[in-house]
Amino acid sequence: MNPAAIPTPVEDIQGDGRWMSMHKRFLTETKEKEPDVLFIGDSLIQRLVHTEMWNNYFAPMHTLNFGIGGDQTQHVLWRIENGELDHINPKVVVVLVGTNNFTFTAEQIAEGIMEIVRVIREKQPEAYIVLPTLLPRGQHPNPLRERNAQVNKIVNSKISTVPKCEIVAIDKEFIQQDGTISHHDMHDYLHLTNSGYRKAFEPVYELLLQLLTEGETEKDLTPSE
Repeated sequence: MNPAAIPTPVEDIQGDGRWMSMHKRFLTETKEKEPDVLFIGDSLIQRLVHTEMWNNYFAPMHTLNFGIGGDQTQHVLWRIENGELDHINPKVVVVLVGTNNFTFTAEQIAEGIMEIVRVIREKQPEAYIVLPTLLPRGQHPNPLRERNAQVNKIVNSKISTVPKCEIVAIDKEFIQQDGTISHHDMHDYLHLTNSGYRKAFEPVYELLLQLLTEGETEKDLTPSE
């Protein structure tokens, strides 16, 4: 059995119950709001909500953010198996998770991501699923960076058979010619700066705009200045 593909809640090691509290808050939001777009994943999704990119581009799309820092694939699986996709009917679900699966192989992580896709499709058969690629990490070349790149290749090879599902390459412009990542893009060589978020998530925004405006007017979705 692959633990990356088995729904598992986060163990409350610190003892303050924050992870479960956030999950319950998300459940409340599913009953109070009607999102067109749902973002779900780890800290890279969670922190997106505090950026200019979110305020100016994604928030006008009627978007919910269900990101939790530190989440691994099995944790997101547990959350969507336990209510975070209930009571809502988003047109698009954006999933970014896997970089925190430190002890797993690329194959295990990719299988976990594909299991997330399967459950989303089961619970939201009409929703379009968008998978941004895992980002590189670390200032210098390292095994985790190589593993994330391999995950992207595996998922890309599998996703072509899944209807209404698309992978978006957001990882291409971060590694410089000398192999390093700039702190101007990732302040701690993992989490994105404002400019890093713009670089990574503009392709996601462009795809969402295309998906949401099919048959609709574009004026309500254009970014605020």
